Amino acid sequence: MTGGMGLTFAAGALYIILLVCRCLLQHRETDCIAMEAFLTGTAQTTGSREIQADTAQLWTGTAGIMAVVADGIGIANTGKVCAQIAADTILDRFEPYQELNNPAYFFRTAFSEAHRRIQRTIGERRGGAGAGAVFMDQNCLHYAVAGDIRVAVLRGGELIPLSKGQTMDVLAAQAYEDGKLSRQETIWSMEEKRVWNYLGQDGFHEIEICEQPVRLKAGDKVLLASKGIFEELSWRELEDILIVTASLQELAERIISAAESKENPQKENGSVILIQKAGGINEKN
Repeated sequence: MTGGMGLTFAAGALYIILLVCRCLLQHRETDCIAMEAFLTGTAQTTGSREIQADTAQLWTGTAGIMAVVADGIGIANTGKVCAQIAADTILDRFEPYQELNNPAYFFRTAFSEAHRRIQRTIGERRGGAGAGAVFMDQNCLHYAVAGDIRVAVLRGGELIPLSKGQTMDVLAAQAYEDGKLSRQETIWSMEEKRVWNYLGQDGFHEIEICEQPVRLKAGDKVLLASKGIFEELSWRELEDILIVTASLQELAERIISAAESKENPQKENGSVILIQKAGGINEKN
């Protein structure tokens, strides 16, 4: 009797171990499939600055891919710390998702949490971070921006801007459309490129979120970039680089080289992330 019970217990334990191993293997295979679903490239430059206060990071999981570029604001290492907090918060919240059904809600809550964490960390110091995040699954792209980060998609050889950024000139243009500013006041304000909203700022405002998901097409290349890129390179220059047939990592590095070649003595930190659906070049639209 005792021997039979022992065999039964051993068999049950073995079954449980095999079941756990199977689940772990399936999870690992799922993660591998997810990672293989996207091609990426990431590169950075310090520009003319002494400290790299940008952060550019990616996380690929079963829900899709999340990319974050954060532009730190503040003296010494304050900006760098704020940018890292912003990226870590967004990616940490995304990591456990098996499926992301409400990206807009996710972005609002993740950005709000990043804002609170930055404020708690830096205390009385002045600082913060602009941040842009892109979420992609197999069909659509969603993005959110606080501050001045640009999101665009290269389609058919044309680089199409998606995000507007939260700068004074964009705010003035919106105020003019809403009838709150005169034409002349708007023209004067269009010269002002200062950021009016960012994570960690007292009185932090609503973030910019895409109104409708962007349907992905075969060959689309998604770009996420900070000021050190789009202030140095025109849309046309970026297009000329992105249309070249090369790996996304090579294209990202070419973008950085082109930005660094500019003679501006006050170049900002620059970061770029490129994403493309794997196999998308050979798929039909």
